[in-house]
Amino acid sequence: MIKQILNRLPRKPSKSSDSRDSVGGSVPPSSSSSSSRSGDLQTSKITNPSSQVPPGLSPGLNNLNKYAPPVNLKLNGNCVIPVYEALPSFKDVPNSEKQILFMRKLDLCSVVFDFTDPSKNLKEKDIKRQTLLELVDYVSSASGKFPETVMQETTKMVSINLFRNLTIPPREHMVLEKIDAEEEEPVMDPAWTHLQIVYELFLRFVASPETDAKLAKRYIDHSFVLKLLDLFDSEDPRERDYLKTILHRVYGKFMVHRPFIRKAINNIFYRFIFETEKHNGIAELLEILGSIISGFALPLKEEHKLFLVRALIPLHKPRCIGMYHQQLSYCITQFIEKDCKLVDTVIRGLLKYWPVTNSSKEVMFLGELEEVLEATQPADFQRCMVPLFRQIARCLNSSHFQVAERALFLWNNDHIENLIKQNNKVILPIIFPALERNTRSHWNQAVQSLTLNVRKIFSDHDPELVAECSKKFEEDEAKDKEYIMKREATWKRLEEISASKAVSRDGVIIPRTLPHQVSSG
Repeated sequence: MIKQILNRLPRKPSKSSDSRDSVGGSVPPSSSSSSSRSGDLQTSKITNPSSQVPPGLSPGLNNLNKYAPPVNLKLNGNCVIPVYEALPSFKDVPNSEKQILFMRKLDLCSVVFDFTDPSKNLKEKDIKRQTLLELVDYVSSASGKFPETVMQETTKMVSINLFRNLTIPPREHMVLEKIDAEEEEPVMDPAWTHLQIVYELFLRFVASPETDAKLAKRYIDHSFVLKLLDLFDSEDPRERDYLKTILHRVYGKFMVHRPFIRKAINNIFYRFIFETEKHNGIAELLEILGSIISGFALPLKEEHKLFLVRALIPLHKPRCIGMYHQQLSYCITQFIEKDCKLVDTVIRGLLKYWPVTNSSKEVMFLGELEEVLEATQPADFQRCMVPLFRQIARCLNSSHFQVAERALFLWNNDHIENLIKQNNKVILPIIFPALERNTRSHWNQAVQSLTLNVRKIFSDHDPELVAECSKKFEEDEAKDKEYIMKREATWKRLEEISASKAVSRDGVIIPRTLPHQVSSG
């Protein structure tokens, strides 16, 4: 029995294992490491205690042993639990050993704790937090190129801490709820005290001039970028803000990844628009794209134009557009500033997805329309002005005063007013009936006043055209009244015939020549 216990105790490492390279043998984390947040500490069952080392200690690295934390081996079957102890500070070791200590601290921070219970592992959590802060300072003050092993271990530690299954609450009714999303309390990740520092560390690592992109791209690869994009669905706005900054830095530093990043973001948009309508990070992704679009070279590639048509314009479709409309509108205007000929495509796209019953969404569309028209040239405006002002005429007559008011505010923009004046012979006949009805019968006094101001603009510019439109409106009104009277008379005759036949229970035959004549046979 004693012999069996002695055989399980750790043995002194052999000289051959001591002579191994001090930075070799590390491998990227497996996919299972990203789900390790559920345990208090990362522990594993082993069959040979001599192969188990404290967190962050690579076996056989003899010149690291001087920084190894004391180990408390507790024999309980085959499970050995190491003690989590702090490592020396960087200022306490010579410069020649700081890189080795940096690697040790990265390994120490690869242990993930459970934050669902605030009372667990308080000492260990504080040690990890202080160690992460030291790593941030080290990366910020680095004065030499990071070797490949440091890049590998850094991305490994970041992956273990960040890439996890997001805890997303039930969102069955999210489409309706997100309309008032700004009134909801955001969900905060309890592990943010550690996550924030890991994000800060990775941000400084990517932005550091000491990080060689040619080497780092081996570890910050397509798989890493996809997992980073998955985190944009986090409920915590603080996390999404860090992700936005980091992804933008990655896009700028790793030129080889740019097409892949754009394609991956496109796929997120497609899934959101046409399948789920559920995603928390659309606004942040659009904010990144706004900066990317402003850097597009001219003439625009066909790929970029397809992105506008297939992704950005259809993003007007979801009901929860209020969550990201400001960023979306910025992206759209960036495209138009790059190529003004895209105005026709954008405006017709807006008209395609123009809301019918959602007044708040309609107000947003009118605001975006004003920004688009501000960047529109007269020749491009003429190609789409007819369908555009048919829609604006409907908005002018909207019973929702904010919609009508926002449509009338378009005339407060000098550039848009000039575009309208240059084409008033086409536009005024389209919108004059709406203006006239507003002045006569709109229930809101502010809308009536604004309508009178707009009509005065037209009267001052071309009084003859206004008089002509007014005459035609009166004629059309008379025709409409005559038609209504005929229709009412027809219905009245039908009611009389129906009443006379009710006594005899005979059917009433209605010929196809209605409303001109009614047969009593």
